[in-house]
Amino acid sequence: MSVNQQQIPDYPLDEMIVVTAPAQLRALADDLRGTLLELLLERAATVTEMAEAVGRPKSTVAYHVNLLVDAGLLKVVRTQRVRAIEERYYGRVARTIYIGALSSAEDIATVAVIDGVATAYRESRPAHDADDLRCTLMHARIPIEDVRAFWAEVQALARTFAQIPRAGDQVYGFVAGLYPTDAPTLPERDDEP
Repeated sequence: MSVNQQQIPDYPLDEMIVVTAPAQLRALADDLRGTLLELLLERAATVTEMAEAVGRPKSTVAYHVNLLVDAGLLKVVRTQRVRAIEERYYGRVARTIYIGALSSAEDIATVAVIDGVATAYRESRPAHDADDLRCTLMHARIPIEDVRAFWAEVQALARTFAQIPRAGDQVYGFVAGLYPTDAPTLPERDDEP
């Protein structure tokens, strides 16, 4: 496999996990844990490497990694003996984490804080201010079957984005959302032209 065809991340993982358990939802509702999950889409990493990447103490990162492991969202994907210590490399259990049907108001409230669009807004402000933001917003009145098909294409595009070989000095964010709105629509015509 050439460098351009290298598997990203560098360990096997499922394509998707459906999350519904309260412990999993709570684990996802923390910004640092979300960042750790994102880092591990690039490659497997040790707690030390993750702590260095996020600029947090190793003990703090270890605590959050253990929560993600207990929630079934991370796992040890390999080990390596370094001196007398067995170093553990962690990876995600799945490339895509999909939040499934929720059963309680508490679960719904927990998921409300997992807002990728709000995170993207905060992250993109400096790019906006520097006139370096690429963004588009479209509205379309389409049937639900077409919404599902279109969203599957968006998810495939996001997976393609995540597979681009890592290089360069800048990390870029990619956000996509699909949601119902109260945007106006034109009335139906009585007669077709």
